[in-house]
Amino acid sequence: MYVSVNGAKLFFDVDGEGLAPDGKTMRQKPTVIMVHGGPGADHTVSKPYFSHLTDIAQVIYYDHRGNGRSDACDETSWNLAQWGDDLKGLCDALSVENPIVIGTSFGGFVTLSYATRYPGHAAGLVLISTAAKVHFQSIYNAFERLGGKEIRDIAKAYWENPTAEGRALYRDHCVPHYSHNSSASTDWLSRILWKDETALWFNGPLNEHGRMDFRAALSKIECPTLVLAGEYDPITPPEFSEEIAAGLRPEQLTYLKFPDCGHGVVGDKPDDALIALRRFIQSVQA
Repeated sequence: MYVSVNGAKLFFDVDGEGLAPDGKTMRQKPTVIMVHGGPGADHTVSKPYFSHLTDIAQVIYYDHRGNGRSDACDETSWNLAQWGDDLKGLCDALSVENPIVIGTSFGGFVTLSYATRYPGHAAGLVLISTAAKVHFQSIYNAFERLGGKEIRDIAKAYWENPTAEGRALYRDHCVPHYSHNSSASTDWLSRILWKDETALWFNGPLNEHGRMDFRAALSKIECPTLVLAGEYDPITPPEFSEEIAAGLRPEQLTYLKFPDCGHGVVGDKPDDALIALRRFIQSVQA
């Protein structure tokens, strides 16, 4: 399905009903908005994992502008301010009030843009394997610990001078180190409608990946927030999540670091991660 948001046609999909029969009445479920990673990926990276939440919530997936099935739009609109505005605009267009917003990886950047631009709108936030500020030296060090100097050099070359050729090398040699669970499914990689041009723009001429810094704005966030990190995540090492946690008030924060886990917290530790997500959603709903 498509909806017009801020001059762009955004693709979205819905899992589960918002109203569920409950005896003689209808029960309103909370709405979860899934904010996918990338950029250059699409909402399919969130499936099927988050579909398991539909017994307690309605789950809405969407593709950012310039990603997946949504409008490409002008590349100058591929930035975190616009993507944050689009998330709020999507909620407005669908009449979603007080959602629980779950942002993974780059989707966490967008979620922080939205949450700091529209404080008070979300009922709760979940930030999975993400960052308020990217420290590239930490990323290179993490890749070297996991894959040696060759992997570090490929990562460093891509992030410091993004090219299509470098991105292909990075995807082939560095992305496999995102997961720390050898039995985790990699089917999600083949399902994605890749838009490499979006990633190259965001990481290259725009360099918003390197320039973004939400640390000072974290104090604007007032809603309950769950932060999940993987011990062996190379692209958003756990110290990035710890930095987010340090910027939030203790009474609103739940921070969990999963051992033996990489960038895909839900992929590497699906049972533990979903228990944490369900507990958080139910606590916000209460």
